[in-house]
Amino acid sequence: MYPASMQDSIKRLDATRDARIKQGKIPLLGADGKKELLKGFHPDYIESSMRALAVGPNKGDRTPHEIADVLEAWPIADTARFDTEHPKFDVDVLIIGAGGAGVSAALVAAARGAKVLTVTKLRIGDANTMMAQGGIQAADKANDSPERHYLDVMGGGHFKNIPELARSLVSDAPGVIEWLEELGVMFDKDADGTMISIHGGGTSRKRMHAARDYTGAEIMRTLRDEFRNQNLELLEYCAAVELLTDEKGACTGAAFVNLETQEHFTVRAKTTIIATGGCGRLHVQGFPCTNHYGATADGLVLAYRVGAKLAFMDTIQYHPTGAAYPEQIFGLLITEKVRGVGAHLANNEGNRFIYELESRDITASAIIRECQGRNLGVVTPTGRLGVWLDTPLIEVLKGAGAVKKNLPAMYHQYERFGIYMDKEPILTYPTQHYQNGGILIDQSGLTEVKNLYAAGEVAGGIHGRNRLMGNSLLDILVFGRRAGIAAAEAAKSINLDGSGFAHVSAYTTELKAAGVPAERRSPMLLPEYRRAEFKTPFPFAALGCE
Repeated sequence: MYPASMQDSIKRLDATRDARIKQGKIPLLGADGKKELLKGFHPDYIESSMRALAVGPNKGDRTPHEIADVLEAWPIADTARFDTEHPKFDVDVLIIGAGGAGVSAALVAAARGAKVLTVTKLRIGDANTMMAQGGIQAADKANDSPERHYLDVMGGGHFKNIPELARSLVSDAPGVIEWLEELGVMFDKDADGTMISIHGGGTSRKRMHAARDYTGAEIMRTLRDEFRNQNLELLEYCAAVELLTDEKGACTGAAFVNLETQEHFTVRAKTTIIATGGCGRLHVQGFPCTNHYGATADGLVLAYRVGAKLAFMDTIQYHPTGAAYPEQIFGLLITEKVRGVGAHLANNEGNRFIYELESRDITASAIIRECQGRNLGVVTPTGRLGVWLDTPLIEVLKGAGAVKKNLPAMYHQYERFGIYMDKEPILTYPTQHYQNGGILIDQSGLTEVKNLYAAGEVAGGIHGRNRLMGNSLLDILVFGRRAGIAAAEAAKSINLDGSGFAHVSAYTTELKAAGVPAERRSPMLLPEYRRAEFKTPFPFAALGCE
Protein backbone atom coordinates (compact mmCIF):
# COMPACT_ATOMS: atom_id res chain seq x y z
CA MET A 1 0.00 0.00 0.00
CA TYR A 2 1.41 3.33 -0.98
CA PRO A 3 1.08 6.47 1.18
CA ALA A 4 -0.84 9.48 -0.06
CA SER A 5 2.43 11.29 -0.82
CA MET A 6 3.17 8.78 -3.64
CA GLN A 7 -0.37 8.44 -5.00
CA ASP A 8 -0.26 11.55 -7.19
CA SER A 9 2.77 10.17 -9.03
CA ILE A 10 0.98 6.84 -9.55
CA LYS A 11 -1.96 8.72 -11.07
CA ARG A 12 0.41 10.43 -13.51
CA LEU A 13 1.91 7.04 -14.39
CA ASP A 14 -1.55 5.61 -15.06
CA ALA A 15 -2.41 8.61 -17.23
CA THR A 16 0.62 8.16 -19.51
CA ARG A 17 0.23 4.39 -20.04
CA ASP A 18 -1.58 4.47 -23.38
CA ALA A 19 0.83 7.05 -24.80
CA ARG A 20 3.81 5.01 -23.65
CA ILE A 21 2.43 1.89 -25.33
CA LYS A 22 2.09 3.83 -28.60
CA GLN A 23 5.62 5.15 -28.15
CA GLY A 24 7.03 1.68 -28.83
CA LYS A 25 10.69 0.85 -28.35
CA ILE A 26 12.95 3.72 -27.33
CA PRO A 27 16.06 3.73 -29.59
CA LEU A 28 19.22 2.25 -28.09
CA LEU A 29 21.89 4.73 -27.07
CA GLY A 30 24.85 5.13 -29.38
CA ALA A 31 28.43 4.58 -28.25
CA ASP A 32 29.01 8.25 -27.39
CA GLY A 33 25.73 8.50 -25.50
CA LYS A 34 26.56 5.42 -23.45
CA LYS A 35 30.02 6.70 -22.65
CA GLU A 36 28.69 10.07 -21.52
CA LEU A 37 25.98 8.45 -19.38
CA LEU A 38 28.38 6.05 -17.67
CA LYS A 39 30.97 8.72 -17.00
CA GLY A 40 28.39 11.04 -15.54
CA PHE A 41 26.36 8.70 -13.36
CA HIS A 42 27.76 5.18 -12.95
CA PRO A 43 29.25 4.64 -9.47
CA ASP A 44 32.40 3.02 -10.93
CA TYR A 45 33.38 6.41 -12.33
CA ILE A 46 33.54 8.17 -8.97
CA GLU A 47 37.31 8.56 -8.56
CA SER A 48 37.21 9.03 -4.80
CA SER A 49 35.46 5.66 -4.34
CA MET A 50 38.64 3.71 -5.11
CA ARG A 51 42.32 3.52 -4.23
CA ALA A 52 45.42 1.77 -5.56
CA LEU A 53 46.38 -1.43 -3.77
CA ALA A 54 49.60 -1.14 -1.78
CA VAL A 55 50.45 -4.86 -1.54
CA GLY A 56 50.03 -8.14 -3.36
CA PRO A 57 49.95 -9.32 -6.98
CA ASN A 58 47.80 -6.38 -8.10
CA LYS A 59 49.86 -3.73 -6.34
CA GLY A 60 49.10 -0.39 -7.99
CA ASP A 61 45.72 -1.44 -9.41
CA ARG A 62 42.65 0.47 -8.28
CA THR A 63 39.69 -1.12 -6.54
CA PRO A 64 36.85 0.16 -4.30
CA HIS A 65 37.95 1.01 -0.77
CA GLU A 66 35.70 -1.70 0.67
CA ILE A 67 37.49 -4.40 -1.35
CA ALA A 68 40.92 -2.91 -0.72
CA ASP A 69 40.18 -3.00 3.00
CA VAL A 70 39.75 -6.80 3.01
CA LEU A 71 42.65 -7.47 0.62
CA GLU A 72 45.02 -5.22 2.56
CA ALA A 73 44.32 -6.85 5.91
CA TRP A 74 45.99 -9.10 8.46
CA PRO A 75 44.92 -12.74 8.94
CA ILE A 76 41.93 -13.28 11.18
CA ALA A 77 43.21 -16.50 12.75
CA ASP A 78 46.50 -17.57 14.31
CA THR A 79 48.15 -19.98 11.86
CA ALA A 80 50.16 -21.53 14.71
CA ARG A 81 46.97 -23.18 15.95
CA PHE A 82 46.62 -25.32 12.80
CA ASP A 83 48.24 -28.76 12.52
CA THR A 84 49.56 -28.97 8.96
CA GLU A 85 51.45 -32.20 9.63
CA HIS A 86 48.32 -34.14 10.51
CA PRO A 87 45.42 -32.88 8.37
CA LYS A 88 41.93 -33.95 9.37
CA PHE A 89 41.12 -34.81 5.75
CA ASP A 90 43.31 -35.87 2.85
CA VAL A 91 41.56 -35.63 -0.53
CA ASP A 92 42.12 -35.29 -4.26
CA VAL A 93 39.88 -32.27 -4.76
CA LEU A 94 38.93 -29.75 -2.07
CA ILE A 95 36.06 -27.41 -2.94
CA ILE A 96 35.53 -24.31 -0.81
CA GLY A 97 31.95 -23.11 -1.21
CA ALA A 98 28.70 -24.98 -1.84
CA GLY A 99 26.68 -22.80 -4.18
CA GLY A 100 26.03 -23.59 -7.82
CA ALA A 101 29.68 -23.47 -8.90
CA GLY A 102 30.99 -25.54 -6.00
CA VAL A 103 28.30 -28.21 -6.16
CA SER A 104 28.55 -28.61 -9.94
CA ALA A 105 32.34 -28.89 -9.61
CA ALA A 106 31.91 -31.58 -6.94
CA LEU A 107 29.49 -33.59 -9.10
CA VAL A 108 31.74 -33.73 -12.17
CA ALA A 109 34.95 -34.26 -10.18
CA ALA A 110 33.42 -37.18 -8.28
CA ALA A 111 32.15 -38.62 -11.56
CA ARG A 112 35.78 -38.85 -12.68
CA GLY A 113 36.72 -40.90 -9.68
CA ALA A 114 38.26 -38.16 -7.56
CA LYS A 115 37.98 -38.18 -3.77
CA VAL A 116 36.13 -34.90 -3.22
CA LEU A 117 35.42 -32.87 -0.09
CA THR A 118 33.18 -29.79 -0.19
CA VAL A 119 33.38 -27.33 2.69
CA THR A 120 31.16 -24.29 3.22
CA LYS A 121 30.89 -21.71 5.98
CA LEU A 122 27.07 -21.79 5.91
CA ARG A 123 24.89 -24.54 4.40
CA ILE A 124 24.88 -26.16 1.00
CA GLY A 125 22.85 -23.89 -1.25
CA ASP A 126 23.31 -20.76 0.88
CA ALA A 127 24.54 -18.80 -2.11
CA ASN A 128 23.63 -16.21 -4.70
CA THR A 129 22.67 -19.09 -7.00
CA MET A 130 19.62 -19.68 -4.84
CA MET A 131 18.61 -16.03 -5.16
CA ALA A 132 18.96 -15.72 -8.94
CA GLN A 133 15.58 -15.10 -10.48
CA GLY A 134 15.35 -14.20 -14.16
CA GLY A 135 16.96 -17.01 -16.12
CA ILE A 136 19.99 -18.60 -17.74
CA GLN A 137 21.21 -17.84 -21.26
CA ALA A 138 21.97 -20.47 -23.91
CA ALA A 139 21.88 -20.20 -27.70
CA ASP A 140 19.92 -23.36 -28.48
CA LYS A 141 17.23 -22.10 -30.87
CA ALA A 142 17.29 -22.25 -34.66
CA ASN A 143 17.55 -18.47 -35.05
CA ASP A 144 20.45 -18.20 -32.62
CA SER A 145 24.04 -19.42 -32.30
CA PRO A 146 26.93 -19.39 -29.81
CA GLU A 147 28.58 -16.86 -32.13
CA ARG A 148 25.68 -14.41 -31.65
CA HIS A 149 25.72 -15.10 -27.93
CA TYR A 150 29.47 -14.41 -27.90
CA LEU A 151 29.00 -11.03 -29.57
CA ASP A 152 26.33 -10.09 -27.03
CA VAL A 153 28.60 -11.12 -24.12
CA MET A 154 31.51 -9.13 -25.49
CA GLY A 155 29.36 -6.10 -26.29
CA GLY A 156 27.78 -6.15 -22.84
CA GLY A 157 31.27 -6.24 -21.30
CA HIS A 158 32.35 -3.27 -23.46
CA PHE A 159 34.67 -5.65 -25.36
CA LYS A 160 37.01 -5.84 -22.36
CA ASN A 161 36.20 -9.51 -21.62
CA ILE A 162 38.95 -12.11 -21.94
CA PRO A 163 37.90 -13.59 -25.31
CA GLU A 164 38.84 -17.19 -24.50
CA LEU A 165 36.70 -17.16 -21.36
CA ALA A 166 33.72 -15.61 -23.12
CA ARG A 167 34.07 -18.21 -25.88
CA SER A 168 34.08 -21.03 -23.33
CA LEU A 169 30.99 -19.56 -21.69
CA VAL A 170 28.84 -19.51 -24.82
CA SER A 171 30.19 -22.76 -26.32
CA ASP A 172 29.29 -24.82 -23.26
CA ALA A 173 25.89 -23.17 -22.77
CA PRO A 174 23.63 -25.55 -24.76
CA GLY A 175 25.28 -28.54 -23.10
CA VAL A 176 24.70 -27.03 -19.67
CA ILE A 177 20.96 -26.67 -20.36
CA GLU A 178 20.85 -30.29 -21.51
CA TRP A 179 22.71 -31.40 -18.35
CA LEU A 180 20.29 -29.49 -16.12
CA GLU A 181 17.32 -31.01 -17.93
CA GLU A 182 18.73 -34.49 -17.39
CA LEU A 183 19.18 -33.74 -13.69
CA GLY A 184 15.56 -32.61 -13.43
CA VAL A 185 15.40 -28.81 -13.64
CA MET A 186 11.86 -27.75 -14.57
CA PHE A 187 12.29 -25.01 -17.15
CA ASP A 188 9.29 -23.08 -18.51
CA LYS A 189 7.88 -24.80 -21.62
CA ASP A 190 5.06 -24.47 -24.11
CA ALA A 191 2.31 -27.06 -24.21
CA ASP A 192 4.23 -29.04 -26.86
CA GLY A 193 7.33 -29.22 -24.66
CA THR A 194 9.30 -26.51 -26.45
CA MET A 195 11.38 -24.45 -24.06
CA ILE A 196 10.18 -20.87 -23.68
CA SER A 197 12.92 -18.30 -24.10
CA ILE A 198 12.75 -14.53 -23.66
CA HIS A 199 14.95 -11.47 -24.04
CA GLY A 200 17.18 -10.06 -21.35
CA GLY A 201 18.97 -6.73 -21.34
CA GLY A 202 21.57 -6.63 -24.13
CA THR A 203 20.49 -9.84 -25.87
CA SER A 204 20.00 -9.89 -29.64
CA ARG A 205 17.94 -13.09 -29.52
CA LYS A 206 15.46 -14.63 -27.09
CA ARG A 207 17.78 -17.09 -25.31
CA MET A 208 16.81 -16.68 -21.64
CA HIS A 209 15.57 -19.97 -20.16
CA ALA A 210 13.67 -19.62 -16.91
CA ALA A 211 11.74 -21.42 -14.21
CA ARG A 212 9.17 -18.65 -13.63
CA ASP A 213 11.06 -16.07 -11.53
CA TYR A 214 12.88 -18.51 -9.25
CA THR A 215 15.29 -20.02 -11.78
CA GLY A 216 18.30 -20.07 -9.48
CA ALA A 217 16.37 -21.74 -6.68
CA GLU A 218 15.16 -24.42 -9.08
CA ILE A 219 18.71 -25.06 -10.36
CA MET A 220 20.23 -25.08 -6.87
CA ARG A 221 17.50 -27.40 -5.60
CA THR A 222 18.27 -29.86 -8.36
CA LEU A 223 22.04 -29.71 -7.93
CA ARG A 224 21.71 -30.13 -4.17
CA ASP A 225 19.44 -33.14 -4.58
CA GLU A 226 21.95 -34.76 -6.92
CA PHE A 227 24.82 -33.99 -4.54
CA ARG A 228 22.93 -35.67 -1.70
CA ASN A 229 21.84 -38.58 -3.87
CA GLN A 230 25.48 -39.34 -4.58
CA ASN A 231 26.42 -39.09 -0.88
CA LEU A 232 29.27 -36.70 -1.57
CA GLU A 233 31.20 -35.59 1.49
CA LEU A 234 30.23 -32.18 2.88
CA LEU A 235 31.21 -30.02 5.84
CA GLU A 236 28.88 -27.15 6.74
CA TYR A 237 29.50 -24.17 9.03
CA CYS A 238 33.25 -24.51 8.52
CA ALA A 239 34.99 -21.37 7.25
CA ALA A 240 38.22 -21.34 5.25
CA VAL A 241 40.57 -18.82 6.85
CA GLU A 242 43.78 -19.50 4.87
CA LEU A 243 45.07 -21.67 2.05
CA LEU A 244 48.03 -24.01 2.47
CA THR A 245 51.09 -24.04 0.20
CA ASP A 246 54.22 -26.13 -0.31
CA GLU A 247 57.75 -24.75 -0.47
CA LYS A 248 57.33 -23.97 -4.19
CA GLY A 249 54.16 -21.97 -3.64
CA ALA A 250 51.72 -24.54 -5.02
CA CYS A 251 48.38 -24.81 -3.23
CA THR A 252 48.07 -27.90 -1.04
CA GLY A 253 44.72 -27.41 0.67
CA ALA A 254 43.27 -25.04 3.25
CA ALA A 255 42.86 -24.27 6.94
CA PHE A 256 39.37 -24.13 8.45
CA VAL A 257 37.59 -23.11 11.61
CA ASN A 258 34.35 -24.80 12.61
CA LEU A 259 32.08 -21.84 13.39
CA GLU A 260 29.99 -23.89 15.84
CA THR A 261 32.71 -25.72 17.81
CA GLN A 262 35.72 -23.42 17.13
CA GLU A 263 37.72 -26.49 16.09
CA HIS A 264 40.78 -25.64 13.99
CA PHE A 265 41.69 -28.16 11.30
CA THR A 266 43.41 -28.50 7.96
CA VAL A 267 42.53 -30.29 4.76
CA ARG A 268 45.32 -31.54 2.53
CA ALA A 269 44.30 -31.60 -1.12
CA LYS A 270 46.06 -32.24 -4.40
CA THR A 271 43.89 -29.58 -6.02
CA THR A 272 41.68 -26.88 -4.52
CA ILE A 273 38.74 -25.05 -6.08
CA ILE A 274 37.61 -21.74 -4.64
CA ALA A 275 33.88 -21.22 -5.25
CA THR A 276 33.01 -18.79 -2.50
CA GLY A 277 31.00 -16.24 -4.47
CA GLY A 278 31.27 -12.46 -4.54
CA CYS A 279 31.51 -9.39 -2.36
CA GLY A 280 27.98 -7.95 -2.17
CA ARG A 281 27.94 -7.81 1.60
CA LEU A 282 30.83 -5.34 1.56
CA HIS A 283 28.21 -2.76 0.47
CA VAL A 284 30.48 -0.87 -1.90
CA GLN A 285 29.83 2.90 -1.72
CA GLY A 286 27.09 2.27 0.83
CA PHE A 287 24.73 0.62 -1.66
CA PRO A 288 22.29 -2.02 -0.42
CA CYS A 289 22.78 -5.40 -2.04
CA THR A 290 20.90 -8.34 -3.46
CA ASN A 291 23.40 -10.92 -2.22
CA HIS A 292 23.16 -13.70 0.33
CA TYR A 293 24.54 -13.31 3.83
CA GLY A 294 27.87 -15.02 3.13
CA ALA A 295 29.00 -12.90 0.16
CA THR A 296 31.95 -11.28 1.95
CA ALA A 297 34.79 -11.69 -0.60
CA ASP A 298 36.53 -14.45 1.40
CA GLY A 299 37.75 -16.29 -1.70
CA LEU A 300 39.34 -13.14 -3.09
CA VAL A 301 41.24 -12.67 0.15
CA LEU A 302 42.53 -16.25 0.36
CA ALA A 303 43.61 -16.35 -3.28
CA TYR A 304 45.21 -12.91 -3.19
CA ARG A 305 47.34 -13.77 -0.16
CA VAL A 306 48.64 -16.89 -1.85
CA GLY A 307 49.65 -14.93 -4.96
CA ALA A 308 46.76 -15.26 -7.39
CA LYS A 309 46.25 -12.22 -9.59
CA LEU A 310 42.83 -10.57 -9.76
CA ALA A 311 41.17 -9.05 -12.83
CA PHE A 312 38.67 -6.20 -13.31
CA MET A 313 38.47 -5.39 -9.63
CA ASP A 314 37.64 -1.77 -10.40
CA THR A 315 34.14 -2.58 -11.64
CA ILE A 316 31.01 -3.56 -9.73
CA GLN A 317 27.61 -4.32 -11.19
CA TYR A 318 24.74 -2.29 -9.74
CA HIS A 319 21.53 -3.98 -10.78
CA PRO A 320 19.19 -1.34 -12.20
CA THR A 321 16.16 -2.56 -10.30
CA GLY A 322 16.49 -3.07 -6.59
CA ALA A 323 13.46 -2.52 -4.38
CA ALA A 324 13.25 1.12 -3.24
CA TYR A 325 9.95 0.72 -1.36
CA PRO A 326 8.75 -0.59 1.06
CA GLU A 327 11.62 -0.10 3.48
CA GLN A 328 11.55 -3.73 4.69
CA ILE A 329 12.82 -5.03 1.34
CA PHE A 330 15.05 -2.10 0.42
CA GLY A 331 17.77 -3.26 -1.96
CA LEU A 332 16.33 -6.69 -2.73
CA LEU A 333 16.39 -7.79 -6.34
CA ILE A 334 13.57 -7.07 -8.75
CA THR A 335 14.35 -9.43 -11.57
CA GLU A 336 15.15 -8.09 -15.03
CA LYS A 337 12.42 -10.41 -16.22
CA VAL A 338 9.89 -7.78 -15.05
CA ARG A 339 11.18 -5.56 -17.84
CA GLY A 340 11.64 -8.54 -20.12
CA VAL A 341 7.90 -9.25 -20.08
CA GLY A 342 6.99 -5.63 -20.75
CA ALA A 343 7.11 -3.31 -17.71
CA HIS A 344 8.22 0.26 -18.48
CA LEU A 345 10.61 2.31 -16.39
CA ALA A 346 9.06 5.73 -15.75
CA ASN A 347 9.93 8.79 -13.69
CA ASN A 348 7.86 10.80 -11.23
CA GLU A 349 5.97 12.41 -14.13
CA GLY A 350 5.13 9.04 -15.66
CA ASN A 351 7.56 9.42 -18.56
CA ARG A 352 10.04 6.86 -19.88
CA PHE A 353 13.70 7.89 -20.08
CA ILE A 354 15.67 4.84 -21.35
CA TYR A 355 15.02 1.66 -23.32
CA GLU A 356 14.27 -0.84 -20.56
CA LEU A 357 16.52 -3.61 -21.91
CA GLU A 358 19.72 -1.64 -22.37
CA SER A 359 22.61 -3.41 -20.62
CA ARG A 360 22.55 -3.18 -16.84
CA ASP A 361 25.24 -0.55 -16.38
CA ILE A 362 23.53 1.75 -18.86
CA THR A 363 20.07 1.28 -17.35
CA ALA A 364 21.34 1.74 -13.80
CA SER A 365 23.13 4.94 -14.80
CA ALA A 366 19.99 6.27 -16.47
CA ILE A 367 17.94 5.68 -13.30
CA ILE A 368 20.56 7.42 -11.16
CA ARG A 369 20.57 10.34 -13.65
CA GLU A 370 16.79 10.58 -13.49
CA CYS A 371 16.81 10.72 -9.69
CA GLN A 372 20.05 12.56 -8.89
CA GLY A 373 20.74 14.55 -12.04
CA ARG A 374 17.28 15.55 -13.24
CA ASN A 375 15.42 15.55 -9.93
CA LEU A 376 12.64 13.45 -11.43
CA GLY A 377 12.68 10.58 -8.95
CA VAL A 378 9.78 9.52 -6.76
CA VAL A 379 10.41 10.32 -3.08
CA THR A 380 9.46 7.75 -0.42
CA PRO A 381 8.29 8.69 3.11
CA THR A 382 11.85 8.04 4.40
CA GLY A 383 13.41 10.25 1.74
CA ARG A 384 14.69 7.54 -0.60
CA LEU A 385 14.46 8.05 -4.34
CA GLY A 386 13.32 5.72 -7.09
CA VAL A 387 11.55 5.37 -10.42
CA TRP A 388 8.47 3.32 -11.27
CA LEU A 389 8.36 -0.09 -12.87
CA ASP A 390 4.93 -0.07 -14.49
CA THR A 391 3.96 -3.68 -13.71
CA PRO A 392 0.19 -3.28 -14.41
CA LEU A 393 1.30 -2.69 -18.01
CA ILE A 394 2.26 -6.39 -18.14
CA GLU A 395 -1.41 -7.28 -17.68
CA VAL A 396 -2.35 -4.91 -20.51
CA LEU A 397 0.25 -6.37 -22.89
CA LYS A 398 0.08 -10.06 -21.93
CA GLY A 399 -3.47 -10.43 -20.62
CA ALA A 400 -5.06 -10.80 -17.21
CA GLY A 401 -3.07 -13.00 -14.84
CA ALA A 402 0.26 -12.47 -16.65
CA VAL A 403 2.00 -11.02 -13.60
CA LYS A 404 1.12 -13.93 -11.33
CA LYS A 405 1.98 -16.44 -14.05
CA ASN A 406 5.37 -15.03 -14.99
CA LEU A 407 6.45 -13.50 -11.69
CA PRO A 408 4.90 -15.53 -8.86
CA ALA A 409 7.73 -15.08 -6.37
CA MET A 410 7.96 -11.36 -7.05
CA TYR A 411 4.17 -10.99 -6.73
CA HIS A 412 4.22 -12.74 -3.36
CA GLN A 413 7.12 -10.58 -2.16
CA TYR A 414 5.09 -7.40 -2.67
CA GLU A 415 1.71 -8.87 -1.71
CA ARG A 416 3.02 -9.27 1.84
CA PHE A 417 3.19 -5.48 2.07
CA GLY A 418 -0.20 -4.78 0.52
CA ILE A 419 1.21 -3.91 -2.91
CA TYR A 420 -0.37 -5.81 -5.80
CA MET A 421 1.89 -5.71 -8.83
CA ASP A 422 -0.88 -6.45 -11.30
CA LYS A 423 -2.72 -3.31 -10.19
CA GLU A 424 0.00 -0.99 -8.85
CA PRO A 425 3.55 -0.16 -9.99
CA ILE A 426 6.63 -0.92 -7.89
CA LEU A 427 9.39 1.52 -7.01
CA THR A 428 12.99 0.75 -7.90
CA TYR A 429 16.56 2.06 -7.63
CA PRO A 430 19.98 0.46 -8.40
CA THR A 431 21.44 -1.96 -5.86
CA GLN A 432 24.83 -3.69 -5.63
CA HIS A 433 24.40 -7.01 -7.36
CA TYR A 434 27.51 -8.60 -8.84
CA GLN A 435 31.28 -8.58 -8.74
CA ASN A 436 32.28 -8.14 -12.39
CA GLY A 437 35.93 -8.97 -11.67
CA GLY A 438 37.60 -11.63 -9.60
CA ILE A 439 40.40 -14.18 -9.54
CA LEU A 440 42.05 -14.41 -12.94
CA ILE A 441 41.51 -17.87 -14.45
CA ASP A 442 42.15 -19.70 -17.69
CA GLN A 443 39.58 -21.76 -19.61
CA SER A 444 39.92 -24.66 -17.18
CA GLY A 445 39.41 -22.46 -14.13
CA LEU A 446 43.09 -22.63 -13.17
CA THR A 447 44.47 -19.54 -11.41
CA GLU A 448 48.05 -18.29 -11.60
CA VAL A 449 48.82 -20.40 -8.51
CA LYS A 450 49.65 -24.03 -9.21
CA ASN A 451 46.88 -26.50 -8.27
CA LEU A 452 44.47 -23.69 -7.32
CA TYR A 453 41.26 -23.26 -9.34
CA ALA A 454 38.39 -20.81 -9.10
CA ALA A 455 34.82 -20.87 -10.40
CA GLY A 456 31.68 -18.78 -10.12
CA GLU A 457 31.40 -15.15 -9.10
CA VAL A 458 34.77 -15.26 -7.34
CA ALA A 459 36.45 -15.64 -10.76
CA GLY A 460 36.99 -12.72 -13.12
CA GLY A 461 37.54 -11.90 -16.78
CA ILE A 462 34.52 -13.64 -18.30
CA HIS A 463 32.17 -10.66 -18.36
CA GLY A 464 34.58 -7.79 -18.81
CA ARG A 465 33.25 -4.61 -17.25
CA ASN A 466 29.58 -5.56 -17.23
CA ARG A 467 27.66 -8.84 -17.12
CA LEU A 468 24.44 -9.47 -19.00
CA MET A 469 21.38 -11.00 -17.37
CA GLY A 470 21.36 -14.80 -17.36
CA ASN A 471 25.10 -15.19 -17.82
CA SER A 472 25.90 -15.61 -14.12
CA LEU A 473 23.88 -18.81 -13.67
CA LEU A 474 25.52 -19.95 -16.89
CA ASP A 475 28.98 -18.88 -15.72
CA ILE A 476 28.86 -20.80 -12.44
CA LEU A 477 27.86 -24.01 -14.20
CA VAL A 478 30.23 -23.72 -17.16
CA PHE A 479 33.29 -22.92 -15.08
CA GLY A 480 32.20 -25.00 -12.09
CA ARG A 481 32.10 -28.04 -14.38
CA ARG A 482 35.32 -27.08 -16.17
CA ALA A 483 37.18 -26.55 -12.89
CA GLY A 484 35.83 -29.80 -11.47
CA ILE A 485 36.97 -31.79 -14.50
CA ALA A 486 40.39 -30.14 -14.67
CA ALA A 487 41.04 -30.45 -10.94
CA ALA A 488 40.07 -34.12 -10.89
CA GLU A 489 42.28 -34.92 -13.87
CA ALA A 490 45.23 -32.91 -12.53
CA ALA A 491 45.00 -34.62 -9.13
CA LYS A 492 45.83 -37.98 -10.74
CA SER A 493 49.44 -36.93 -11.28
CA ILE A 494 50.12 -34.79 -8.18
CA ASN A 495 52.18 -36.02 -5.23
CA LEU A 496 52.05 -33.70 -2.25
CA ASP A 497 55.13 -32.95 -0.20
CA GLY A 498 54.60 -30.70 2.79
CA SER A 499 52.18 -27.91 3.60
CA GLY A 500 52.43 -24.67 5.47
CA PHE A 501 51.77 -20.95 5.69
CA ALA A 502 54.95 -19.49 4.20
CA HIS A 503 52.87 -17.31 1.89
CA VAL A 504 51.08 -15.81 4.88
CA SER A 505 54.38 -14.81 6.46
CA ALA A 506 55.48 -13.20 3.21
CA TYR A 507 52.21 -11.33 2.88
CA THR A 508 52.23 -10.00 6.42
CA THR A 509 55.74 -8.69 5.79
CA GLU A 510 54.29 -6.67 2.92
CA LEU A 511 51.45 -5.44 5.11
CA LYS A 512 53.87 -4.29 7.77
CA ALA A 513 56.03 -2.45 5.23
CA ALA A 514 52.92 -0.74 3.81
CA GLY A 515 51.81 0.38 7.27
CA VAL A 516 48.47 -1.45 7.19
CA PRO A 517 46.75 -1.03 10.58
CA ALA A 518 46.92 -4.19 12.73
CA GLU A 519 43.23 -4.01 13.59
CA ARG A 520 42.21 -4.48 9.95
CA ARG A 521 41.51 -8.24 9.60
CA SER A 522 40.15 -10.59 6.96
CA PRO A 523 38.55 -12.74 5.64
CA MET A 524 35.40 -11.14 6.98
CA LEU A 525 33.39 -14.44 6.97
CA LEU A 526 30.15 -12.77 8.09
CA PRO A 527 28.94 -9.20 7.56
CA GLU A 528 28.71 -6.95 10.60
CA TYR A 529 25.25 -5.44 11.13
CA ARG A 530 25.24 -5.36 14.93
CA ARG A 531 25.08 -2.19 16.97
CA ALA A 532 28.39 -1.26 18.56
CA GLU A 533 27.41 -2.37 22.07
CA PHE A 534 26.69 -5.90 20.85
CA LYS A 535 29.83 -6.40 18.77
CA THR A 536 32.16 -9.18 19.88
CA PRO A 537 34.97 -10.76 17.83
CA PHE A 538 34.92 -14.34 16.63
CA PRO A 539 36.24 -16.57 19.45
CA PHE A 540 39.02 -17.92 17.26
CA ALA A 541 40.02 -14.39 16.22
CA ALA A 542 40.54 -13.19 19.75
CA LEU A 543 44.00 -14.75 19.89
CA GLY A 544 45.32 -12.61 17.07
CA CYS A 545 47.99 -13.75 14.67
CA GLU A 546 50.97 -11.47 14.70
